[in-house]
Amino acid sequence: MPWKDNYTTSNEVAVSDYNVRWPGDRQMAMLVTVNLNPAAKPSGITEKDLAYPTWHFGMNEGLDAFLDLFSDLGIKATFAVPAVIADSYAARMETILDHGHEIAAQGLFGEDPATLSPEQEAEHIQSATDIITRITGRRPEGWYALSRPDDLFATGSVTDRTIGLLKAAGYRYFGNGLADDAPYWWVSDFDKAEGLLTLPYYYHFDDTYFLMFPREGTGLERPEALKRNWHAEFRAQYRRERCFNMCVSPALSGWSHRFENMAEFLTDAMSHPGVWAATGAEVAAHWRKHYPEGPELGLEAPIWQDYADSLS
Repeated sequence: MPWKDNYTTSNEVAVSDYNVRWPGDRQMAMLVTVNLNPAAKPSGITEKDLAYPTWHFGMNEGLDAFLDLFSDLGIKATFAVPAVIADSYAARMETILDHGHEIAAQGLFGEDPATLSPEQEAEHIQSATDIITRITGRRPEGWYALSRPDDLFATGSVTDRTIGLLKAAGYRYFGNGLADDAPYWWVSDFDKAEGLLTLPYYYHFDDTYFLMFPREGTGLERPEALKRNWHAEFRAQYRRERCFNMCVSPALSGWSHRFENMAEFLTDAMSHPGVWAATGAEVAAHWRKHYPEGPELGLEAPIWQDYADSLS
């Protein structure tokens, strides 16, 4: 079978480089995901998380610096926001939208759904959707389950039922998948041949794992390694004409020397002709149009067949 349980989430055969097309003959898509989840534990955001001075800095000076930089460079970003943060910082959400960016959901409390029953997970998805819709005036199209500092495998927070619940709740895409370096379809129901479009993510391009590891204040931050990863992956994806997604938090990358690294990288990236720096919703809409669920979901095995006497 072409499936690897708990690893790939769609067919092993991805869209080939020469078949990838972006709007207006752009060379590649670049996604900038801004993580506004301060939760340190699977249970989600606590009062302690919101009391850290670095969090207050991130939601004020750090966020303002991000928005100014994105405006200067013509970048449209996606802000992955737990519903409780959107509700608590409604004015900041309005500022983000006024700058032309997208606000996507990241749980009710930024929690790990593995801590919830199936019924609770569905309720949390609905509550988070309702809150963000009320605060922003628009229903979120994307759902993110970004990794936390204590996530040993850096895979983010999903259960076997999450994608199906998001599909049923009307979400248009899931924001952080590890199975490809371009958008792909995550199978939500084999019997119904349904999937949810998923955007690529990899923790090597996420500042959480370089600027706050193993714990803040230890002096073990590695900003230069993170910047090298950004540059190396961007060059590779630009050459292949695929997709690059970086993940940053203003509470981490908003500090001066770290911010300068991010600004230097983004300035260099945007100097390349044909870079489409779009929101997750924009990239997802393009992919759904040109690589629709039906033909691309790939439930049939193209490179492996089981026979009656097969040991597989």
